[in-house]
Amino acid sequence: MRNVLLTCLFLTISLKSLCQGLNHTWLLSYHYSPTSVEARINFTNNSDTLITEQRLMPFNSTQGNISDVNGNFLMSSNGVWIANANNDTMLNGSGLNPNSFTSGATTYGLPLPNGNVFLPWPDDTTKFILFHQTGNYVNNIPTISSEVYYSVIDMTHDGGLGEVVQKNVVAYNDSIGWGLGACKHANGRDWWVVALSKNADSVLTFLLTASGVQFIGKQNLFVPAYPEWVGQPVFSPDGNKFSYSHGYTLNGGIYWYHDVRLFDFDRCTGIFSNPLVVDLSDGVFGFGVAFSPNSKYLYACSFLTIFQLNTDTSNIPASLQVVALNDSFYSPFPPFLTDFWLMYLAANGKIYLTSGNGVLDLHFINNPDSGGIACDVHQHDIHLPCFNFRTVPNHPNYYLGCDTAGGCPCLTGIDNLTQHDFRFRIYPNPVINNILNIGYQLPQNKSGLFQIFDITGKVVFKYVLSQWSNEQSFKLPELSDGVYNCVITSAGERVSKKLLVFNE
Repeated sequence: MRNVLLTCLFLTISLKSLCQGLNHTWLLSYHYSPTSVEARINFTNNSDTLITEQRLMPFNSTQGNISDVNGNFLMSSNGVWIANANNDTMLNGSGLNPNSFTSGATTYGLPLPNGNVFLPWPDDTTKFILFHQTGNYVNNIPTISSEVYYSVIDMTHDGGLGEVVQKNVVAYNDSIGWGLGACKHANGRDWWVVALSKNADSVLTFLLTASGVQFIGKQNLFVPAYPEWVGQPVFSPDGNKFSYSHGYTLNGGIYWYHDVRLFDFDRCTGIFSNPLVVDLSDGVFGFGVAFSPNSKYLYACSFLTIFQLNTDTSNIPASLQVVALNDSFYSPFPPFLTDFWLMYLAANGKIYLTSGNGVLDLHFINNPDSGGIACDVHQHDIHLPCFNFRTVPNHPNYYLGCDTAGGCPCLTGIDNLTQHDFRFRIYPNPVINNILNIGYQLPQNKSGLFQIFDITGKVVFKYVLSQWSNEQSFKLPELSDGVYNCVITSAGERVSKKLLVFNE
C-alpha cells in the first residue's frame, strides 16, 4: 500500500474553498445527481488534500477551472456550461460551444482532452477568458472540431460571482484537432494559445493581450500527418518546449501506431522549431502527455504503458524508457480496468494519471524530476470516494516570468520590484571551479528567476526556479575576474547578493 499522500476529509464544504493559487484545484467525478458524492483535490506546493463535496457540474475529459491569485476558487467549465464559485450556472454561462455534439454531452460534459482553458486577462484582475472548443459528428461518429471559441468573464458582476460578458466568440474556423495549450509570453504578461490542425501537422497560434485576442497564423510543424487526431497538447513549465501525442490505427483497429512529438518553443515570437518524432508503439494508443516540474523529462502514456524521455540529452530518442507497465488492476471490479489515460502536472510537483474507465482510483508519479524508474510510479494508489472518468484540469504555468533574452521587453514592472530576503544564500563565495550553489525560499506556489549580472548590467547567466525547489547547484560559464550581482525575482519581489569571481 502507498504512503500517506492525501489527507481525506470526508465532509461537505462550501464550494468557494480556499487553496493556494490559480492552479491548485482538481474537480473529480462524472456523476450528475443532486445527491451524488463528488470530490476535489486541493494542492499546495508540497501537499494535497482530498475533500468530498456535492456539486452539479460533472466531468468527462474536458475540465477548465481557475482560482484568483489568493487561492479563492472562482469558476469551472466542462465545455457545456460555466459554473461560478457557488456551483450555480454563472450569469450567461450556459450554452457554450453550440452544436449537436455539445447538446449530446450535457449529462457528463465534453470528452475532449484539454478541450478548454481559463486564463487571467492581462493587466486586468477583474477579467478572465475561457478558450474552448467542441467536436462534431460525421455519420454519428465523434470527430474533429470546427471552431476555436473564447468567452470573457467579468468578476465585478453578480456580487463578485462573475458574468460571461462575451460568449462563443469565434477566434478561428476550420478543421481542428481536439485540445488547447497555453503558455505565458516572454514579456511575462500576455499569453500564447495554440490548437493543432486536424492532422496534427500544423499549429494554430493565438495571442491574448490586454487589447484582446488576435489570431497570429498557422505554422507548418514538418511532422507526419495522420487523420483526425485527438491528444493532449502541453507546454513545459519553463515554456521552452511543447509536446503532444499522435497515432493512427492499423489492420482495422487491431494495432495502433503511436508517437510523441517534441518541439522547441520561442516564447518571444511564438515560433515552434526543431521537430522530433519518437515512436512509442506498444500495440495500443494513448493520449496523456506531461513534463516534469524541472522541464527535463517528458512523460507520455499509452493505455498500458508509461514512457519517459530526457529532453536535455543530445540523443532524445535513445533516452526513451518504459517506467511502468499497467498491472491490470480493476477498480472496483471487471471490466473497469485502471488503465492510463490523461496526465496532469499538479501544483505539488507530482504527475497524476486518470483512467479511460469510470474508476475509484488514480495513479501518480511521485518523483517526476528523477530519471528512469526512480521517478516512482504508483499505480491505482489514490483511492477516491467517487467514480472519476478521464478528466484532468488544463492548467498552464500561470507563474512563468519574463524572458528578455530573445529581445522581448518585460511588461510586468520588474524594475519596480520590492525587496525581500527569500532566505537567499550563495556559496562558495568566491566561486570555485565555476560551481555555484544557492539556497532560497520562494513565496509559496510561486516560481522565480535567478540571474547573474556583470558590472555593465548584462545578464551572463539565468535559470528559472520552480515553485517546488529551494536548492540549486550550477556549473557557470567561464566568467572574468570581478564582482557580479546575483538576483532572485519572484512574485513582485527581489533580492540580490554580490558574488566574487577569482580565477587562479
